[in-house]
Amino acid sequence: MPGAPLDFSLLLKAGLPRRAYVADEVIFREGDTADALYMIESGRVEIQAGRRVLTILGPGEFFGEMSLIDPSPRSATAVAATDVRLVPVSEKEFLKIVGETPSLALDLLRLFARRLRAREGFY
Repeated sequence: MPGAPLDFSLLLKAGLPRRAYVADEVIFREGDTADALYMIESGRVEIQAGRRVLTILGPGEFFGEMSLIDPSPRSATAVAATDVRLVPVSEKEFLKIVGETPSLALDLLRLFARRLRAREGFY
């Protein structure tokens, strides 16, 4: 179903370490080395390109997912819009989780497609 909500809560239940950031703290900058995706456990994160806000994400959502398939530098800046608690997920950790729950990879591809369509104005 094209608009069905996707559930990535499995990443929160994987027992991975958390990182906390205070409001206005930079999580990563455009051009930084991409080493993990970040799942939001609590709080809100603003994704920026230059001075433009692309989106604001909240609990249960994630960002930085391109790092799992492309080692290129970050294409945007992520800033804690509020105090935030994140679960960083490296490629190695993601592959382990996908090995146990293969449908998670398909859900991630669906999210990529949705975000690409939205960015290109097709959604």
